[in-house]
Formats: sequence, structure tokens, C-alpha cells
Amino acid sequence: MLLGCLPGLLAVGALVVCARGADRAAVSRPDRPAAGARPPLGHRAARPRIVPRSAWLDRVTGHTQPPPRYDDKVVAVFLHHTDSPNDYACADAPRIIRGLYAGQTGARHWDDIGYNFLVDRCGTVYEGRAGGIDRPVTGAHTQGFNHRTAGIAALGTFTAGVPVPRAMTDAIAALAAWKLGLADIDPRGRVRLVSSSGQSRYKAGAGATLPALAGHDAGFPTSCPGEALTARLPAIRERAALLQGRPPTAPPRKTHSPRPTGRTTVAPSASASASAGSGTGRAEPAGGGKRHGKEP
Repeated sequence: MLLGCLPGLLAVGALVVCARGADRAAVSRPDRPAAGARPPLGHRAARPRIVPRSAWLDRVTGHTQPPPRYDDKVVAVFLHHTDSPNDYACADAPRIIRGLYAGQTGARHWDDIGYNFLVDRCGTVYEGRAGGIDRPVTGAHTQGFNHRTAGIAALGTFTAGVPVPRAMTDAIAALAAWKLGLADIDPRGRVRLVSSSGQSRYKAGAGATLPALAGHDAGFPTSCPGEALTARLPAIRERAALLQGRPPTAPPRKTHSPRPTGRTTVAPSASASASAGSGTGRAEPAGGGKRHGKEP
């Protein structure tokens, strides 16, 4: 009777051995992405040091506010300046931010400070609007384009001719590289956004293709972030892209002038030029075209 059972016992033993072997194979086999799973994002940057809002918001200034709102992700960053004095000590930055918060939640009746982040002239990054540094918090910084964007405010006023501290622009680049890298967005690229307000540069519901790292004036009729800071935007975008591990932008290709043929070209006479209908005879300004008036 026992002998009759041996084949069955052997079969069970074989199944156990096979199961153990399969377990070992499963452990030793490298992980494979599940079908339909998204591949890991390839252009992320390290998160810079960010001072929490508890460092500048005290119990006297703070107030009860509604829960924060969120989007699915951040695909663009808008750069601002706070239109405040530039000659501050960096140790006073928390006090300045507290004043901005008081003004926006007081006279303007906002529920919180509008900017997601603020950067002082020494390159210190501060958390602005509540809701979580790592999360896509809906801000109140660029009317019509607060969704799926983050607002970074440079503490100071950066109109034409005002020097922009290198520490500040480096910090802005690092912050934008990290925030946009969470969605694998190239800071030098352009993204599609939808306006939520007719008071922006676009009608409500209209799509707009804007720079992924844009000045406030790209979405709203304003002079913010100032001509001096706007002039630094290309360099900030490039540095942010490099921090994400992307290749540098290729320099423009040089165009070569044709070699002289050795022939002598005789200039037409003044009367011939006049008969050719050359207009007023005044040279066209460099760049051509009309100059657009300054933004309000």
C-alpha cells in the first residue's frame, strides 16, 4: 500500500522543487515594467534647499485659510518680481515676505500669498503658498494661467538697467529645473496652456503656447518681471536645462561671406539710383519694421 503511494509522493515532491526553483528565478530576474506602465522620467534635477513658510509666517500675521487646491502636475513656471526695494539685507527676507503676505491677504482679500516660491538676492529659496513643496499647488500669480503652473517671485524690482544678482538667477534656475523636471519638461521648450480668464492676454478657454519658463508678461499684460530680469531669462532657461542633464543648446551656425571674385563693381550714379525708384533715399533702421510700444 505504501509502495503504491510512492509515485504520488514523488510527484508532489517534484512539484515543490519546481515551485522553489520558480521562486528563485523570480527573485533573480530583474524587474520589468508592467504592461502599460510609464517609463521613469529621464530629466530630473535635484531639489534645491527650500526654507519652509514656517520660517517667515508667524502666528500674528497668519490666519485660518481654506484647504489648498491642486492640479495634476506643473508644466510651466512663471517668473515675477515683487516690485519692492532691492537694498535689503538677506536676513530681512522673511520680514519682506511676511509683508507681501499681509498685503495680498489683507487689502486684496486673497486666501494666501499668491507665489508658490520666492527667491532673495542671496539665492535663498522660500516656500510661498501653502500646500506642499513637492505637490502641484494651484497658485494665484498669473491671472488666467494659475493652473498647471508654479509662480517664482524674485524679491526686488528689476526694471531696465538694474543689476540682477547671479546668486538669485542661479537659484531660480535650480528651482525651475527641479519643479519642471518632475514632469520631464525642458525649461527651454514651449507648452500648451489654456487661459481661465479673459483678463489675461488670451480669452477664457483659449489655448496658448507659451515658454515653459516664462515671464509674467507672457500671460498677462504687465511689465513684470522687469526688463533686466527678462533679459536674463534665456540664460536661466539654459542653466535649468543643463541641471536636468539635458545637452546644451547648439550654438548658431556661422555663415561665411562669399569669396571676392576679383571683379570691380561700379556703383550706379546718383541719377540712376533716383530713376530706380529707391524711395526717400534714407536707410532702413536696423531690424526693420515698427517698434511696438512698451507693455503697461
